[in-house]
Amino acid sequence: MTILSLKDAGFIARSPLFQNLNVTFGPDDRVGLVAQNGAGKTTLLNCLAGEIDFTQGGFVCSRGARIGYVPQDVGRQFQALTLRDAVLDALGGDMRESESWRIDVMLDSINVPVQMHDALVSTLSGGWQRLMLLARAWVSEPDILLMDEPTNHLDLEKILMLEAWLRTWAGSTLVIIASHDRSFLNAVTNRTLFVRPDRSRLYALPYSRAREELAKADAADATEQERDLKQAQRLRRQSAKLKNIGINSHSDLLLKKQKQLRERAEKIEDTVKSLHHERSGEIRLSNHRTHAKTLIRIQDFPVSTPNGRVLFKVSDLKVLQGGRIVVLGRNGTGKSTFLRLLRRALLDDADTPGIRATPTLAVGCMDQELSDLPPDRTPFDLVSGHGHGDAHSRSALASAGIAHDKQGRTSGELSFGQRSRLALLALRFAAPNFYLLDEPTSHVDIAGQEALADEIKMQGTSCVLVSHDRTFVRDTGTRFLLIERGGLSELESPDVFFTSLQPQN
Repeated sequence: MTILSLKDAGFIARSPLFQNLNVTFGPDDRVGLVAQNGAGKTTLLNCLAGEIDFTQGGFVCSRGARIGYVPQDVGRQFQALTLRDAVLDALGGDMRESESWRIDVMLDSINVPVQMHDALVSTLSGGWQRLMLLARAWVSEPDILLMDEPTNHLDLEKILMLEAWLRTWAGSTLVIIASHDRSFLNAVTNRTLFVRPDRSRLYALPYSRAREELAKADAADATEQERDLKQAQRLRRQSAKLKNIGINSHSDLLLKKQKQLRERAEKIEDTVKSLHHERSGEIRLSNHRTHAKTLIRIQDFPVSTPNGRVLFKVSDLKVLQGGRIVVLGRNGTGKSTFLRLLRRALLDDADTPGIRATPTLAVGCMDQELSDLPPDRTPFDLVSGHGHGDAHSRSALASAGIAHDKQGRTSGELSFGQRSRLALLALRFAAPNFYLLDEPTSHVDIAGQEALADEIKMQGTSCVLVSHDRTFVRDTGTRFLLIERGGLSELESPDVFFTSLQPQN
């Protein structure tokens, strides 16, 4: 049974985001949309949600199908509402009185504590705001659920809860998810659509297995292109040879044959498949070397909230050169607080009791809020301020995926993915030998996540990081520290912690 069908669908802005998209989806499909930053995932979802129109073709739904949409951003119109009222607002006027019970059932299904029902949306964390958007989309019982980066701002415990919720509650609803979270896509999808400007590809497989098939298809396309172009070159050489002979011998027959060979070559060249190249921008890091073996030593250091409440205590921790320490823990245990206190001690207050650092330490920081990117400054100003020439700065920004026409705009006008890449570029230009990274992969596409992980490993980067991206944690970490019950302990593998967070049936 088909519930949604796209027919010759396309969207062209300054250049095509996608085109000639012909796919059909059924009620049990869980579809992952995968593409680089800015390549059309959100645009496709907005078109399906009726927010904007396709510039080419369109789509049809089964009669009476209801669509629910979980966008990336929380609208201003919800900020003054309570969480419960923001979800209630999604019900039609006639249903608000008679079926308001749906709200409590919905909020209970995603584990929203009762005491939070009356909290103002403006006071909620990014994670709870995303769950509010999910509740709004689901409470009207949609036949098609569209989700744009649903794991952004969620801690790992809520991500695992969302995975379980999709498996348990979504039933026969068609779910289409745009996400850069590889583990999440593997856990909840059974189809994967790779959105591309020329030829998007759909596989009836979850992300990792679909990507393997995509790699095979891309390799086959490259082999076919090479074979076709070689054939076209042979025909052109034969055509040129016949042309010379025909002219010298005044043979109309040879000249006619020469023209036919040239036309065959042109026809082959016109039909050669264009190969897809990821253009999301490079991610590179620097690692300014130091001779010190131990970069930081932390002893008897309490990690406390601003009001003085101790979250946990670090008894004795050495950060060695080349070590990549991942800090794990449930939401609210103090992971980000620990990194903020470390940053303050290493950059602002060298006399912090319990923390000693080598004099040659050069610290680079990136936090969840990208607070080192003033929203009123331009990317060019932020990068050129590190002492590089104008031409080099502009070239580096372009290579990072920030086009020339955006380099003079404020960083607040950039997409979230571009802001993350700008922050990473500014880090590289600062040339640190130690990194503090709090959710560095937020908003970065899959190609960028893999590039960042490769850079961290290849550069021998020393870092302390926090991340809810399970694949990134596994790829990059060499040591895994767990905050639990007011203490800090070391794990052999992060999977011990990941397993402990799985919802209990």
